[in-house]
Amino acid sequence: MACPPDDARLERHGFALEAKVAHLGRPASYPEQPAAVEVIQTHMSFVFLTDRHAYKLKKPVRYEFLDFSTLEARRTDCLEELRLNRRLARDIYLDVVALTQAPGGQFRLAGDGEAVEWLVKMRRLPHELMLDRAISGGRVSREDVRRFMLVLAHFYRRSEPVVMDPARYRQRLERNIHANQRELLITDYGLSRALIEKITTSQLDTLGRQAALFEQRARDSKIVEGHGDLRPEHVFLGREPVFIDCLEFNRDWRLLDPVEEIAYLSLECEHAGAAWIGDVALEIYSERTRDTPSEPLVRFYKSIRASLRAKLSVWHLRDHLEPAAREKWVERARRYLELAERYASAS
Repeated sequence: MACPPDDARLERHGFALEAKVAHLGRPASYPEQPAAVEVIQTHMSFVFLTDRHAYKLKKPVRYEFLDFSTLEARRTDCLEELRLNRRLARDIYLDVVALTQAPGGQFRLAGDGEAVEWLVKMRRLPHELMLDRAISGGRVSREDVRRFMLVLAHFYRRSEPVVMDPARYRQRLERNIHANQRELLITDYGLSRALIEKITTSQLDTLGRQAALFEQRARDSKIVEGHGDLRPEHVFLGREPVFIDCLEFNRDWRLLDPVEEIAYLSLECEHAGAAWIGDVALEIYSERTRDTPSEPLVRFYKSIRASLRAKLSVWHLRDHLEPAAREKWVERARRYLELAERYASAS
């Protein structure tokens, strides 16, 4: 059986990430003996796709909002990812497995020896049934939206309300607005300072004028521990809809108003060319939960989420990118800022 080793000892051994990735990229490394392994890299992880499974390996990275720099931290986060995602995708998230290394140096998945890495093991889902792919192929029906929203509305109804001071909730929204502004105003990004300041002013003005509206959401026990990253690429339109890849590394970011979470999904569907999905989603949410959010509330949430998406887009510019790749992320940020302005002005 694999057991968690001492992190300092691991650093002395110098088990290189590159060697682990190379091993996991080979079909022979898996008990199922897949025909091939597809490797996907993100800022925070590597995902290895076999014929039937997906294995996620977290990178030993440290950012201002997370710290995966130690093996124990990565193991803890893997366990948390498993626990949280089983709320909305119980049959997809299967286990946390160790990558071990034998005394002779050989790596083995779920083998004997010392654990040198931990991975989340998932059942692989067909890409064509993810909501983002279905949108791009023009294959989403109102019935599809109804089915996944019934699951989501049930999840929100049975979620334990999070007690949050109403003023604190409003102040948290205000801090998020300022955080987005600070990042977006960095000169190197080449974005319109006037536009960013206009959006920020409009958002803060709405938050001030409608303070009672936002505070009432907390007062009415509407805050729950949600998914945290509800985007079309995380919605599976199978016979039994599931929601994958929740935001596991920061609980505070999962504590939110369900209407904000659905507004975020609505925004992302609009960005992908299917604005109607958000309207249907909110309609079914209101019908099933008896929570009927006002238009100013929904528009405000869309605006601040669009600003957040613009910020996340320009974060890619911290990498050393080719000019074409750099322009892609700048253009994406500009499109999100256009949406942020539109919804801020209408709030």
